[in-house]
Amino acid sequence: MNDVRPTGPTDLAALAAGIERTNELLTRVLAQATATTPSTHAAFVDAGYVYAAVGKLVAGTEDRKGFELDAEGIIEAFIDKARTIFPDSRLLRVYWYDGARRRLHTQDQQRIAELPDVKVRLGNLNANNQQKGVDSLIRSDLESLARHRAISDAVLIGGDEDLVSAVEAAQGYGARVHLWGIEAPGGRNQAEPLLWEVDSARIFDLDFCKPYVTRRTGAEYLEQTAAEGPAPSREEVRFVGARVAAQWLSERGRDRVAELLPGHPYLPGTVDQELLTAAEALLRHSLRGHADLRRVLRDGFWEHVQAQF
Repeated sequence: MNDVRPTGPTDLAALAAGIERTNELLTRVLAQATATTPSTHAAFVDAGYVYAAVGKLVAGTEDRKGFELDAEGIIEAFIDKARTIFPDSRLLRVYWYDGARRRLHTQDQQRIAELPDVKVRLGNLNANNQQKGVDSLIRSDLESLARHRAISDAVLIGGDEDLVSAVEAAQGYGARVHLWGIEAPGGRNQAEPLLWEVDSARIFDLDFCKPYVTRRTGAEYLEQTAAEGPAPSREEVRFVGARVAAQWLSERGRDRVAELLPGHPYLPGTVDQELLTAAEALLRHSLRGHADLRRVLRDGFWEHVQAQF
């Protein structure tokens, strides 16, 4: 038989002392790690929201052609504000999310991408000049950085309700999310469910935004709008719509194109975007601000397709 000796008071006291020493050691190690690992924050900026909100507040229009935004200046202002709010934290970087045709940087976006501590991330622009894919980029970056403990605080500048899932994902990994917004004349420009989910919220007023916005005069606006040259005629656009349809029939085959017929007069979103992109390349002119010409483009496309079946 094994000789099992009862544990006496002396053995229990030694065990308790050992556990206490271990706890003290762990506490010191944790304190040292916390002291030597500074907090880190990053800013996630929905540029579409910033342009629309700042333009509406200062210039009275959401159309980017109606005003000029000093993006470098307002980004630096956001960075400075974060320094005051998180004095013991270091900036990882500013993520600037915007839309671009075929995800190709515009000149303005290239200049922003060259700024220190700024990373430009691009989604697509649809036929109505709306950003697509930006929210998913924000969620991906925010969740990844929080999961890898790369940030302790996230500044989110936007207002779309679709960002709620990004906030929840980051918070699930222990990051705190702070929502910043731009003052909205006579209402709100941020979804209430988004405001409910974040850890804190802050609004920037007219005085904060005004130095970074310059209204374009009527002549400057017309010059900006006409920079591409005169808009094509309806006949030109209708012809190009038919030309794209003919190209698709020869390149993709009758069966592929015939699949579109049940949806007439509508096209699936991705197909409509492809039609617009192809037409703009042939016309060498953007149709993004011409809803009437985009309808004519589709009419020309359908007229040719229906004539073949």
